[in-house]
Formats: sequence, C-alpha cells, structure tokens
Amino acid sequence: QVQLVESGGGLVQPGGSLRLSCAASGRVNSFNYIDWYRQAPGKQRELVASITGGGTTSYADSVKGRFTISIDSAKNTGYLQMNSLKPEDTAVYNCNAEVGIDNLGSTWNGWGQGTQVTVSS
Repeated sequence: QVQLVESGGGLVQPGGSLRLSCAASGRVNSFNYIDWYRQAPGKQRELVASITGGGTTSYADSVKGRFTISIDSAKNTGYLQMNSLKPEDTAVYNCNAEVGIDNLGSTWNGWGQGTQVTVSS
C-alpha cells in the first residue's frame, strides 16, 4: 500500500553538499515520523537524524550543525540536507518512516531501499 523511495545519493568531494529524499507513495495521509540511518562498511547502523510529524528534530552528535532533516507534507517527502560533508559520512543511508494511512489512526511503517553516499576527493 505504501512505498518509500529514496534518492539523492552520490559521490561528492569533502566539504560538499547533498540532499537525500525519502518519498512516500500510495495511501499516505501524513508522516508520523521519519528517521534517517546510515551504515558504513564494517560498522553498526547509526541513527543520524529524526523528525516527528510535529516538526521536532534530533540529530546524532556527529552531524549536528551540518545536517538538517525536514518534511514537505504537501509532497509526502522527507529530506536530509547534508552540508560540509566529510569522508566519514560515507555510508549507505536509509530512511525509516511511519505514516498515517487513514482517518482511523491506522499506520504503516517501512524502509526505503537505501542510497549510497560517498565523500571522497
């Protein structure tokens, strides 16, 4: 019923910027929350940033001041704006979201397919 599709990853030089998107399609009324995770080779998955439907945000210490999470409710899309990228930001980034799918309080939770971010000169 609902699908999350990520886009926006790629190769960028240190100090550069990328914006990741997490678009929800299907039966979506609203986002309850979106989390962005990342996993680098040989490392544990890390929660990078979170946002609630009400707009409350939180960030990992490693990205505070550089990354910004947001939601465009009109487009059913969440974003992760990443500035001042560092080589240690290199990872596969995944979004996880819970969305409301009707007016009865039913929800759906799922993951995007992942997008590779590589920061290298």
